[in-house]
Amino acid sequence: MKTAIMHEWFVNYAGSEKVVESLNNIYPVSDIFSIVDFLNKEDREIILKGKKVNTTSIQNLPFAKKIFRNYLSYFPKAIEQLDFSEYDLILSSSHAFAKGIITNADQLHICYCHTPMRYAWDLYHQYLSSVGFLKKYFLKKILHNLRNWDIINSNRVDYFIANSSHVAKRIQKIYKRDAEVIHPPVDVESFPCDTKKDNYYLAVSRFVPYKKMDVIIEAFNKMPDKKLVVIGDGQDFKKAKSIAKKNIELLGYVKHKELHKYMKHAKAFIFAAEEDFGIVLVEAQACGTPVIAYGIGGACDSVIDKKTGLFFFEQTPDSIIEAILSFEKIENKFHPEKISKHAQKFSRENFEKKIKKFIDKKTRDFK
Repeated sequence: MKTAIMHEWFVNYAGSEKVVESLNNIYPVSDIFSIVDFLNKEDREIILKGKKVNTTSIQNLPFAKKIFRNYLSYFPKAIEQLDFSEYDLILSSSHAFAKGIITNADQLHICYCHTPMRYAWDLYHQYLSSVGFLKKYFLKKILHNLRNWDIINSNRVDYFIANSSHVAKRIQKIYKRDAEVIHPPVDVESFPCDTKKDNYYLAVSRFVPYKKMDVIIEAFNKMPDKKLVVIGDGQDFKKAKSIAKKNIELLGYVKHKELHKYMKHAKAFIFAAEEDFGIVLVEAQACGTPVIAYGIGGACDSVIDKKTGLFFFEQTPDSIIEAILSFEKIENKFHPEKISKHAQKFSRENFEKKIKKFIDKKTRDFK
């Protein structure tokens, strides 16, 4: 079957791009499409193996490389102009727009959904609260139109795959569609286990509001006897650094080798976001590091409570503090080798086997 892979946009190498990387491994002669493509040479070789990406008209708009997201309201029209008529199988990797491509009755369209469009649905009010009055006025109309388009284009998908049971529930809630859960690929071999743990906690994330990094920092501000190392950057980094006390070390962005060093030696990994899946949680567990996580969202698919980590159920400093104190009472019950073994089920090899099996079956059914 002639196959195409449609991805939202190529600007960096993150979780959704890891899925495209695997799809490209499975279907090496497929063609690749995207709204825009601004990958650097190194990431392009990893994800696309040097393939050229077929992009939309957004690619050539003024200053697109820096501000392509500002053209948000034009994305639906741009997506619909892409011509997939010569393909038998189309695989979309979508967290917003990619699934909105137009196909005909003889073409099979399978969507790997990382999430329904979060800023138009479950993060809508939080997103609006973070912008000024004038921008909010225009965004309300734009996001209203995007929600309507999002519902309509969900019917263009023949089969949905969700990256977690949490996302499958959202797909059912918003689109009224069932979705098969296949967890995304994690390069667990890049995070080997280490049984030696040091006396610090670790948090790794972008500094954006929904990640709740400020809540983690506030919790450790109240526990000056406990050390926290924080890795990551983003729009709220400077604000976080200004409120962090001496027991909290903010490193900003670090390269993989440095990240692994901190991850494998942390006594526990702290995570406070309601995440779609949370690849970083699996990476920490692959290192044999237990995870203390917010017990809503994708974390419930990868963390086993009281075996590979602990859950807390309110995104507040007090809830995190309570979880950490509970963890320290049973810390010796967490075994790095067992935690790491659990993480291996999320390997890229397992992902590629599962998703190929699913696509092969749906292809036979469709024919």
